[in-house]
Amino acid sequence: MSAMILDGRATAALIKDELGKIVATMKTKPGLGTVLVGDDPGSHSYVGGKHKDCAEVGINSIRIDLPATASVRDVLAAIHDLNSSKECTGYIVQLPVPKGINPNLLLESIDPAKDADGLHPLNLGKLVLGERAPLPCTPRGILELLSRYNLNTSGKEVVVMGRGLTVGRPLGLLLSQKGSDATVTITHTKTIDVISHTKRADIIVAAIGSAHFLRAEMIKPGAVVLDVGITRTDAGLLGDVHPDVAGIASAIAPMPGGVGPMTRAMLLTNVVEMAQSK
Repeated sequence: MSAMILDGRATAALIKDELGKIVATMKTKPGLGTVLVGDDPGSHSYVGGKHKDCAEVGINSIRIDLPATASVRDVLAAIHDLNSSKECTGYIVQLPVPKGINPNLLLESIDPAKDADGLHPLNLGKLVLGERAPLPCTPRGILELLSRYNLNTSGKEVVVMGRGLTVGRPLGLLLSQKGSDATVTITHTKTIDVISHTKRADIIVAAIGSAHFLRAEMIKPGAVVLDVGITRTDAGLLGDVHPDVAGIASAIAPMPGGVGPMTRAMLLTNVVEMAQSK
């Protein structure tokens, strides 16, 4: 068996084309803001990609970069500016932030109506209740990628590896809601016998940040696997999924080129939807 590749780059390009056509009809262009603190090269690359995406779609962008020496007050001031800005439809605070700054304090300071990442406590609470709110971009991107490839989650056993705020926990909620209707298991560092869970899964989302952790012997033949984890090594960036999984799985979203581009596309989607709702 040779796994079908779930091409996030090609899918994201289609979504951006769709969004560009919508934005072209809008009298007032949406504006995406970013707040980036520190010198993390991955964060700088990722934020740069987001602003490039904005230019391609026709969304205005506002970029605030602060040094690693920035105080909490400095970051909160930037957040306040974007909360007040009429040009900013929605924005994100790029995570991680330098040590000594509480990311939860920053997220809680974002205007929930401008929370383009869907990580404000109010919006996460609405996700729990099943109410309309901006959705976390990576979980939304995962569901959209599956949908675009006609991979149904209804009634499926899904294992989400990792319980992080940006992927694991909100993804579990989204998958178990009506409309997705999956049976979800979330594994983590205290899970006993992880293989007993992954072996029965129809769909596995690996988001633990442990290079090549998920191997072929851990999945059942024909499973769909999405690689979300990223680990920096001397050999470069590695995902959570070992290459040998491709010989067993029916479909794989690789890292890179799978979920990552979808996350960025969903950020744009959130901002356009925010503009449409005004």
